[in-house]
Amino acid sequence: MAARSKSLGLWFALASAATFGSSGPFAKSLLVEGWSSGAIVLLRVAGATLVLAVPTILALRGRWSLVRDNFLTILAYGAVAVAGCQVAYFYAVQRLDVGVALLLEYLGVVLVVLWVWLRTRRAPSALTGLGVVLAVVGLVLVLDLSGQSRPDLVGVAWGLVAATGLATFFVLAAEDSTLPPVALAGLGMAAGSVALGILGAVHVIPLEFAATPVTLVGGDVPWWVAIGELALIAAAAAYLLGVTAARMLGSTVASFVGLTEVLFAVLFAWVLLDELPGLVQLAGGVCIVAGVVAVRLGELRRGRPEQGPAAAEDADFPLPAGVA
Repeated sequence: MAARSKSLGLWFALASAATFGSSGPFAKSLLVEGWSSGAIVLLRVAGATLVLAVPTILALRGRWSLVRDNFLTILAYGAVAVAGCQVAYFYAVQRLDVGVALLLEYLGVVLVVLWVWLRTRRAPSALTGLGVVLAVVGLVLVLDLSGQSRPDLVGVAWGLVAATGLATFFVLAAEDSTLPPVALAGLGMAAGSVALGILGAVHVIPLEFAATPVTLVGGDVPWWVAIGELALIAAAAAYLLGVTAARMLGSTVASFVGLTEVLFAVLFAWVLLDELPGLVQLAGGVCIVAGVVAVRLGELRRGRPEQGPAAAEDADFPLPAGVA
């Protein structure tokens, strides 16, 4: 059952990466028409909140005390992992190519490994360390620091802020909690919507809207098509799949599999915006995928049945209780 659950978790993680990866091109199509990052994220998160409202209520029926017990987690998830991460990423997209901005955000994966190391006081396995090194090398190649396409430093800074939000998402989503995944996603979206609404009302985050068509696949489409995709697919479905995958796989493995979001984002940006990274940056993407494989192999090796129960307890990426 544990092996089957982890296999299913991998598929959920890949599906989450693909749906998350679609957000950059749709958001950028709105940004170039004059939308602000705060406005896009507010409508995206508010729309996802409405989509997840009924499943959240059904999941919590008769168990509303779980909301009180997990109140701080819900607030942190909504404010940092949802609102903060998305606003920072869209600010980065304003100044960088979609693929480059997303790869910067995924430095959060390294932060997850460091967090697990500090929390457990147990160094990652050799293969996990190799995965981190490959991921960092891939990020360096994607940034193409020695080439002629150096990224905007302000955009890089926003990408690093997004990395912190992403690390928070994987850590909170993987917690062994009695709160159902759909409830964490739905309530987190609601908390994020409230936070964004308050920040917009006091003018901390600009809220600028533009009811003009956006350009996708070389043609004009209504603005609400882009917002609908961001809310239904790139938010509601993506966060729900991501939380479920993190519960099944643990924060570290889920975050490394999530790196494939970069490849999906590059593909979507190519198809929808005709925006394709150079060869050096594509080589960096290959290194990142290799890092995902190394981490997955490290988990499987440390969790082999013949190593006994102690090995499972000592693994870097334990399966959360109650999932199997």
